[in-house]
This record gives sequence, C-alpha cells and structure tokens, in this order.
Amino acid sequence: TVAVSEPSAAPGPGWDCPLSQEVWADLGQLAQTTPHLKGLVQPLLESPSLDHAMVLLLSNLLGDPYTVPRESVQAMLTVVQDEDLGRLLRADLQAVLDRDPAVSQYSVPLLHFKGFQAIQAHRHAHALWTSGQESAALWIQGRVSKVFQVDIHPAARIAEGLLIDHGTGVVVGETAVIGPNCSILHAVTLGGTGKHGGDRHPKVGARVVIGAGASVLGNIHIGDGAKIGTNSVVLMDIPEGATAVGAPARIIGGHRRKPA
Repeated sequence: TVAVSEPSAAPGPGWDCPLSQEVWADLGQLAQTTPHLKGLVQPLLESPSLDHAMVLLLSNLLGDPYTVPRESVQAMLTVVQDEDLGRLLRADLQAVLDRDPAVSQYSVPLLHFKGFQAIQAHRHAHALWTSGQESAALWIQGRVSKVFQVDIHPAARIAEGLLIDHGTGVVVGETAVIGPNCSILHAVTLGGTGKHGGDRHPKVGARVVIGAGASVLGNIHIGDGAKIGTNSVVLMDIPEGATAVGAPARIIGGHRRKPA
C-alpha cells in the first residue's frame, strides 16, 4: 500500500479560474470517496495549476520506462510555453460537459476519456511541430496512436472546443483543419484520396458533427453546422447546415446535390 498525503484544503493560485476550481473540487471529492484512485488523483491536486496537472497526467499515460520515461515526456510537453494551450484545454473540457450527456463532472474526461486526452496530447505535439521540433512532435503522435488508438498528425490544425467521443480509430491527416466546437465520433477518418500531395485533407468548419465510421477524404470543405452520417464516405464539399449520408455521400433535407 502506498501512503498518500491528505489533499490541500484549497487549490493553489494557479487554479484561479472558475472551471479550474471546479475541476480541483471534483478531484478532491474523488480522492476522498474513492481511496483506490487517490494515488492517481493526489499528484494532480498538488499540481500548481490545471495546465500542469494535465501535463503530469499525460506524462504518466504516455511514458514508457523502456524507451522514453514519464520524466522525459513531461519535459517534452513543457518545452514550448504557450499560454494558448491552457485556453484550449478549458474549452475542450467545457465541450465535453456541454455535449456529452453521459458526463456531469469535469474530472471524468480529464481522468478517463482517451478522446479528450488524445486532443490535449495533440495540442502539445502541434506546438512542438510549429516551433520546429518535429521529431518530438512525431514521437508524441506515434505514442498517442499506440496508447489511445487516436492518430492525429501534429501539423493538423484544430480549433477550440473539439469533442472526440470514444476516440478509437480516429485518424486526422497532416493538412486537415477542424473548426471550433466540432464533434467527432469513433473511427472517423479525415484523410486524403491518395491522388495528390501537398494540401490534401479536409477543411471542417465550425460546429460540424461527424458520425462514427465516416470517412471525409480529400481537400474538400465541410460547411459550418453540417452533419455527416455514420459510415458515410464524403468526397465533395458539403454546404453549411447540410446533412450528408451514404457511401458515396449524398445531401438530404432540402439541399440538392449529386452524389460524390
């Protein structure tokens, strides 16, 4: 049995925003009510901020004692000091609470949802990639793929508020762009067609929902608020607010367009 200290009575000054304070309160309650998880939760409570707690958790999940241990992963994740990472973390957490009816506490996606964890790892990999540290970024991509079964190229650009529900089998290519407040289910591919190099992956607008098993392929545009049905194969632009279903996808619900 590993002895752990009692949690602090209040969060430190780095947990200053209301969302961070609620996360800290959730974790503190979990440490008290579920003793078997206290060894997981206590170091997060003792972290100076939510951002640091996220890095610590990712380091524990992604570290490999035989190749790149958790201390090295933690150092890798903190090489680039980007304040925007904290804003994106909070927006992604809020997205899960707002859009996943199975979740009522911030601590749930933080600790348990690999889709959320994979997004946060990608955001650090993207920061490394854009700062010229491509080898480190690619290591994180590969490790996330092995651990979480989510494969997002570190060059892919992802705006705030992304929800990846369940996560298994999601693939996002190098030149893909995902707009704010999108929802993606498991086994979704944002990929190329294999016919072109360069800019070859989809550009997804804001508030788009992509159903499980859908493949969106090529340098095409998915308009704001569009919905892509389960197992659809999309090879053409989808207008704003439209719903596309089928393989190949066709637009239903008033938008008239020939199948791709």
